Amino acid sequence: MKQKQQEQVNRGTEIAERYFEFLNQHIDDVVSGRVIEFMEINEIASALFVSHTHLTDTIQKETGNHPCHFYDLKIIDAAKELLSSSTKPIAAIARLLTYDPSNFSKFFKKFVGKTPGEYRSDLKNEKF
Repeated sequence: MKQKQQEQVNRGTEIAERYFEFLNQHIDDVVSGRVIEFMEINEIASALFVSHTHLTDTIQKETGNHPCHFYDLKIIDAAKELLSSSTKPIAAIARLLTYDPSNFSKFFKKFVGKTPGEYRSDLKNEKF
């Protein structure tokens, strides 16, 4: 019985690690233009050879958060990197990340507490 529980724990950890690795690669693929849109969680689950429910339950159990939470955070990290490392207009960054520019600003502000323009402006002010 104890061995079976250990196998379940190890499998959960493995699925979570594979999910995070997949997210990193997938977001990089979108940002670099190799892929034109973000996948849905059910598509990611299929790519990882698990059901949507199993992926969601496992990530929730392993981390305490829904897989979408981490997906959103990784998109925000990519947005921050683009805002800080490029001079692309914010609307272009939004489209690169497959967002309508006005929705992107709302999405970004929800997680960061400021709009992409405010975030970029603050970065410029910190450099001086």
